[in-house]
Amino acid sequence: MTHPIQAPNTPSPAPRRHFLAQGLQLSAAAVALLGGRHALAARQPSDVAADVAILNSALAAEHQAIAAYQAGAESGLLRAATRDLALSFQGHHKAHAALLDKTVGQFGGTPAAPLARYAFPLDTLRAEADVLRFAAGLERDAVSAYLAAVPRFGNRDLAGAAASILGDEAMHWAVLRQALGEPPVPAAFVG
Repeated sequence: MTHPIQAPNTPSPAPRRHFLAQGLQLSAAAVALLGGRHALAARQPSDVAADVAILNSALAAEHQAIAAYQAGAESGLLRAATRDLALSFQGHHKAHAALLDKTVGQFGGTPAAPLARYAFPLDTLRAEADVLRFAAGLERDAVSAYLAAVPRFGNRDLAGAAASILGDEAMHWAVLRQALGEPPVPAAFVG
């Protein structure tokens, strides 16, 4: 059976949109989740496996984001302040990945590893705005993916932790849009 959330198998910006899936401080739900296994006791193994698959897909996408921000930072196209912002957002994605990695292991799964190489459209990035637009697209896709993932979790603590990450991704997207001179919040609803 194919799970509705798949790990990226083609390393392009599109996988973040397809995985349906905190800053430096964890949400209360994430802290509760990482604090123990009590939620596992009443759950069926298939429910846990489905949640682990969602977590691993999110983890794979976070690895992709970490690599994308690194590529942007190393592109030579960003001013110092923009590069600092990119590295700050990369740090958030590293925190997301660490939480997801630990949680997958806590639930008995094997955490998704980063790909050795991602096929980013680096040849199309010729100016700072191109890098920002690429990053904004990844963040927009992450918002949509986490939004789709939240109701799919069987474990409501996981849903809460994913919602916390969703909020951070939405802030990244808004800041990047503003840096591009676009309205930071383009619509009243995210879909």
